Amino acid sequence: MGMGSVVGFVPIQGTADLSRIEAPVTVKAYLLSAFAAFGGIFFGYDTGWMGGVVIMPYFVSMYTGIPYDYETQTYQGMTLEESKTFALPSSTVSLMTSILSCGTFFGALIAGDLADFIGRRTTIIYGCLIFCGGCILQIASTNQEALFVMGRLVSGLGVGFISAVIILYMSEIAPRKVRGALVSGYQFCITLGILLANCVTYSTSKREDSGSYRIPIGVQFLWAIVLGVGLYLLPESPRYHVQKGKLDLAAKDLAIVRGQPVDSEFIKDELAEIVANHEYEMQMIPQTSYVGSWLACFQGSIHKGNSNLRRTLMSAGLQMMQQLTGINFIFYFGPIFFKQLNADTDPFRTTLVSTLVNVLSTPISFVAVEYLGRRMLLLAGAIGMVISQYIVAIIGATAGKIVGNEPHDDSAIKAMIAFICINIFCFATTWGPVGWVTVGESFPLPIRSRGVGISTACNWFWNCIIATITPFMVGQDKGGLGSNVFFIWGSLCIFSFFFAYFLVPEMKGLTLEQIDQMMEEVSPRKSAGWVATTTFAAEMGHVRREKGTPTTPTFTGAAGTLFSEAYFPR
Repeated sequence: MGMGSVVGFVPIQGTADLSRIEAPVTVKAYLLSAFAAFGGIFFGYDTGWMGGVVIMPYFVSMYTGIPYDYETQTYQGMTLEESKTFALPSSTVSLMTSILSCGTFFGALIAGDLADFIGRRTTIIYGCLIFCGGCILQIASTNQEALFVMGRLVSGLGVGFISAVIILYMSEIAPRKVRGALVSGYQFCITLGILLANCVTYSTSKREDSGSYRIPIGVQFLWAIVLGVGLYLLPESPRYHVQKGKLDLAAKDLAIVRGQPVDSEFIKDELAEIVANHEYEMQMIPQTSYVGSWLACFQGSIHKGNSNLRRTLMSAGLQMMQQLTGINFIFYFGPIFFKQLNADTDPFRTTLVSTLVNVLSTPISFVAVEYLGRRMLLLAGAIGMVISQYIVAIIGATAGKIVGNEPHDDSAIKAMIAFICINIFCFATTWGPVGWVTVGESFPLPIRSRGVGISTACNWFWNCIIATITPFMVGQDKGGLGSNVFFIWGSLCIFSFFFAYFLVPEMKGLTLEQIDQMMEEVSPRKSAGWVATTTFAAEMGHVRREKGTPTTPTFTGAAGTLFSEAYFPR
């Protein structure tokens, strides 16, 4: 996108002072970013309610045609023990669960385009509307599997819009000093959504009518209304308007999100830094055709730290690794898995406890991500998950193994549940939030929306794969792996450790523009010690003239006309 007209805008003059390239953090900036994180509720709630609904007696009876006696708690023609383990066919569970992720995959890719054409905020609002359409189809279905699946697919498109662009929007408006903490709030909202879903499904699971599954689905309208109306009242991302060349609007947006007057020196300095960085990136990534704008995400060498290919592979890889930790196995299929353990506790209640651990653990990352950094958390989290998941798998293969109708070792099963909760803690404080934080920080402005779209689509692609294959892996009518599946998740966490060690740089405390410089100058293993020494405004010759030191601006690049001498009065 070339720089457009800037009619009515004040002169763009930047600073070489690194301490002034971003306005001071205000309470308003915190609140704006925190509200945007509300989009995580969609992701989390949908992850949580499906796992509970597919084992509800009314829902199972509706799709299998086998009546359920609520007094004896048995299905027709089955004993109490047989009824406890009876469930929908693995193929049905797989389809109903995974089809949403299929929709979100395409939704995230489409959103990467729309966010550049119509804006970040408008794309999210459209996502809310599409999501509501999908909810209507799901509620309207009774035993029509095709209608229910179609509703899940449409809802997935909406969630894809929201999940991709919310991260983009938050990363672009959040102050650098707390960007990691605020974007981590997105993950917190995901965990909160899962908890709310489990609470709702737990409260409706014993209902003997369609309200058992329709109420959990209908609650989602509330999230769409709150987010859609709220985003309508919030400003657009200033970086989007810089990309469009509408600097007057960019200044107004920036003034709102920073809580400063539009003519503040802080606003002028930060806007000049954003514009100068965009001009520099336009030289590096010239705008071509529509197809070329997507291919630009894959340009360069994987061996070059700041190449677009390296950034895309790193961000998409992080999203893949986040899914391959196996965390959504617990949240999608937790009730089914805990039911298989034959524990003496209600599988809904056990799922609720594990979800509560997830919610209470995530806020730790708000502080840790800014003090310990992104890279350290990823490495430590991977180690913690490897240890805890292997312990769960080993106990499940020995003392906790269930053989026929033999009595189970209750202590071993409780130990497995305890280490599953420890695994959730390790994920919730590290890979959960940091995966989203890093994706929003990794791309230069010309390809940022498409890069984040590709990365988020990768998350949903692997989410879809996990949701599709897991019922066949652990289902008693299929693979029957049971707790042995944790050997697989633990081994994949080893791979995630090395991925983070070699490919993920440290980005804490840097502006999005400084991250570009850091990736260009040092390797990920040395990134923690990198310190910015100059501003983009200084490098591009757009520094405000200091008193007594006359200067003449230098103009280069595709957007050079933006900084004509008329904007720097002598």
